[in-house]
Parts: sequence; C-alpha cells; structure tokens
Amino acid sequence: MTGLPPAIFLMGPTASGKTNVAVELAQRLPVELISVDSALVFRDMNIGTAKPEAATLARAPHHLIDIINPTETYSAAAFRYDALHLMSDITARGKIPLLVGGTMLYFKALREGLNKLPQADQVIRASLDAEIAQYGIQSLHKKLALVDAKTATRLAPNDTQRIQRAMEIFLITGQPMSALIGAKPLPSEENTSNEEILPYLTISIGLIPGDRTHLHARIATRFKTMMTLGLLDELSALRKKYSLQVDMPSMRCVGYRQAWEYLEGEITLDELVEKGIAATRQLAKRQLTWLRSTPIDIEMDCFTPDLAEQIFAKIEPTLI
Repeated sequence: MTGLPPAIFLMGPTASGKTNVAVELAQRLPVELISVDSALVFRDMNIGTAKPEAATLARAPHHLIDIINPTETYSAAAFRYDALHLMSDITARGKIPLLVGGTMLYFKALREGLNKLPQADQVIRASLDAEIAQYGIQSLHKKLALVDAKTATRLAPNDTQRIQRAMEIFLITGQPMSALIGAKPLPSEENTSNEEILPYLTISIGLIPGDRTHLHARIATRFKTMMTLGLLDELSALRKKYSLQVDMPSMRCVGYRQAWEYLEGEITLDELVEKGIAATRQLAKRQLTWLRSTPIDIEMDCFTPDLAEQIFAKIEPTLI
C-alpha cells in the first residue's frame, strides 16, 4: 500500500450504463460522484446529453453537472483544476471520490497532468490571507480580474480558495493562471511520476462491451427515446434562451448538432435520426479506442448481469 487516499475511475463508452453502476455503487460505498463528461457541464441541456434525472441526482448527487451555460466553454485543464479540488474536499470528508464518465481526455488530463503550476508560497499566501481578512474576497476577485480576466470570469466572486490560488500563481510567476494551464508541459516534466501528478491510489474500471452489436442497439434505442422525450423542443428552447451559434462546443455535442441541422431545414427528420445514431456510434468507437490505451485495473463487459454488484465485490477488498 502506498498510503495514498483511494479514488475510483469508472470509464466506458456512451450508453454503457456507467451512471447506473455509479449510482448503485454509491449506495454501497462511502463515495461522492464526480462527472467526467464534457456535455453534462452545460445547463439546460438535459435530453440530448442523457443527463441523469432529478430523482437519480437526488439519490446520488454528481459534482460538475450543470456548471456553465451553453454559450461558455470548459477545457480539460479547467476540469482537472476543478476535479482535483473536489477530490481533495471529498477525501477530507472521509469519503472516496468516484469519477464517472466517458470523456477520456479529461481522465487523461487528470492522470497525466497538463502543465506544472508552482507550489504554494507560504509568504505570499499569508499576505493574501491578510488582504482577504481586511478587504474581503470580492476585492481580491476584482484584482484578479485585472491580471487574469479569464480565470476571474470562471470563478465565483466568493470562491476564496480558488481566487487566492489564482492570484498566488500570478504573483509567483508573473503570468496568469489561465495562460499556464493552457501551456504544454516542459520537457523536464515528462518523467514526473503519476503519484506526483495525481496523489491518489486509483482503481480504474473499464466498462467495455463484449459484443458491440448490443451497444449499437442500445445507442439506437436511446437516441430514438431522446427524440420522443423532446430533443427538438429542448434545442428550440435553448436557441430562444441563449445566443447560440452552431460552432459553439455545446452545439457540437452529438445529437444537438444533427437537431440543429433539422431545425435549419438542412436535413429531414429521418435523416436526423439516422445521422444522430451514426454519430453516437462513432463517439463510442472513439471512446473505446481511448480506453484501449488507458491503464485499466478491472475490465467488465457492460452487459454483465448484476454489474454493479460484481464490481463492488472486486473493489471492496482494496478499499478496506
């Protein structure tokens, strides 16, 4: 044992049943769920993203769902930053982070890192603590906006921990954090150990279909169900509420892209369904390609009966 706190990664292609497994595991283990999904971050995009229903979220709340508007962007670097803070908070509460999703780039960023941010400087941190105590965190947030508008815009004005860290990074490096998190790792960082990048004992679970035809059938059924539930109405409402453009990241999500084409009169309803299913299958194929190059501790066929129970039996001894 390394002495590191545990974290569970539950990965799989779209329609592999990841959410159901995560929710069931949450009933058996002291975990908190973190969504690893580049589509679920968008507010009001519920049907086309297969967002867990309110009853499911009440039973097993997910972090990093509904955190930005469809007009905004969310990067792998931003995910890593948010996920690490959440994992630290969850661990401090005596629970285990369970990260579940299919955005493999996010998992890769979390595992391997994207850059090298400076270590905490206790002198600067103490100075910022005193400034916050005297003038309040909103004042520091305004100062941050002058030197790193991008990060300040993303952070809530009362997010003390992250505002302080962003200002600390600027004072140490003379560069905004938003520029640093977008930079490539230095050559000297390429051999950094995984434990230094991600200080957790990770248990990686891959849900991989033994027979892809079953996954394809589930994808087709799910997309048709989305249409029945009102995907087109949802997109129409989104276009009225937000100033959306077809090339925005939110509208490049599978399903919405094809629905947009239909609303613009570019394709027929049958073509929408056909293209939506095909695009979802291509997404699943890309996700499975990523999974094949990703370290996995436990590989399970996503169509295994009593899947959550079997996974629980495999990981429980590691967590005791």
